[in-house]
Amino acid sequence: MRRYVIKRLAQAVGVLWAAYTVSFLVLDYLPGDPVTAMASAGMDSGQVDPKQLAALRHEYGFDKPVLVQYAEHLGRAVRGDFGDSVSTGRPVTSTLADALPQTLQLTGAALLLAVLLGSGLAVLATYTAQRWLRQLLLSLPPLGVSVPTFWVGLLLVEVFSFRLRLFPAFGNDGFKGLVLPALTLAVPTGAQIAQVLAKSLLTALDQAYVDTARAKGAGRWRVHLRHALRNASLPALTVVGLLVGQLIAGSVVVETVFSRDGLGRVTAAAVTAQDIPLVQGVVVFGALIFVTTNLVIDLVYPLLDPRIVVASGRRAALT
Repeated sequence: MRRYVIKRLAQAVGVLWAAYTVSFLVLDYLPGDPVTAMASAGMDSGQVDPKQLAALRHEYGFDKPVLVQYAEHLGRAVRGDFGDSVSTGRPVTSTLADALPQTLQLTGAALLLAVLLGSGLAVLATYTAQRWLRQLLLSLPPLGVSVPTFWVGLLLVEVFSFRLRLFPAFGNDGFKGLVLPALTLAVPTGAQIAQVLAKSLLTALDQAYVDTARAKGAGRWRVHLRHALRNASLPALTVVGLLVGQLIAGSVVVETVFSRDGLGRVTAAAVTAQDIPLVQGVVVFGALIFVTTNLVIDLVYPLLDPRIVVASGRRAALT
């Protein structure tokens, strides 16, 4: 178990390093100059004092070779320092700390709704004995996956805000202001969970151990939930870990549609302003959330199926 945990931690660190390195290289090769954009805000770029530009480039370290910038920035990032925002002058960590709680609240609520809706739909579709109802329920996840997130958000706003007036259309107004954005993110995510879990359940229900449980007198509901669902949940759990990144990316669209404060709006503003330190901070924070979630899921795997640790130990012994 110790070797399994160390291996997963090493992989998590590798993913964070790769996310930082790729984002640094991509942002470095983007056209445009963030220092010029900051200095010429509200005026023609030709009126900017070259001495002022040189001073700003020196202040933010943009006048140094790329490899030197990378080494210095990486060293500070390891200590949690991503520098100052080019557009606002505030520390990147402070800006992210102010925006992060709202985004975590949104993505956490959306993930909870997605798991509940997706799991419930998959269990109901595979449990029912009515063929027509099963086919109807199994046809819903592909529809949910194919629908664009922004369209779901606009539809929910039209129905529940403008027509029924049950929830606010914009802002961060408490629980009611969270319902529609979370549901918007949860629909496509829950649909993907339902697809994977339903397929795994149908496969598990055809296994020999299920027939053995039925022969021993176990009821349909017990067989479905206690025997089949436990083994079928592993692929769905893997998908949940991967979908966390999708939820964070989707928050950019959802926070824009619902005018919510959070990482999504911070990211959109930073990209528009070519604010390289802030964009890099957002990328690393997003990767950190994604890696942490997947690390937790990797550590939960052995609780559901101890054979995973045994298989990992055997592969390590062979190598």
